[in-house]
Amino acid sequence: MPYKIELDREKLKNELTPLEYNVCLNHGTEPPFQNEFWDNKAEGIYRCKCCKTPLFSSETKFDSGTGWPSYFKPVADDVIEEIEDNTLGMTRVEVRCAACGSHLGHVFPDGPAPTYLRYCINSASLDFEEKK
Repeated sequence: MPYKIELDREKLKNELTPLEYNVCLNHGTEPPFQNEFWDNKAEGIYRCKCCKTPLFSSETKFDSGTGWPSYFKPVADDVIEEIEDNTLGMTRVEVRCAACGSHLGHVFPDGPAPTYLRYCINSASLDFEEKK
């Protein structure tokens, strides 16, 4: 599927850490409880690491106990893309940035009200812009 923003993999290889590159472009996963934003409590906006599109707000972040940043909804429905993921012998729903296709994480139906969704997102796929 073509995205609005085409990522330059070679450029990103030089700009991102190996972990960030693996998560965003190779659909990897970072370790739980050992990532930048899992316990971040500052107010602000979480953006796509690759294209800077606003994705999640601190207002929808919650402690899921999983060790990854979790949100009950994105900033808008059209900023993420959900794709069936049948890897690892199970069916899950992968979450990608709708603007550039960067892998963000997965969404699960066990979150809090009002959506009852848990967007379990890799810190390595995000930048954080603290509210001023």
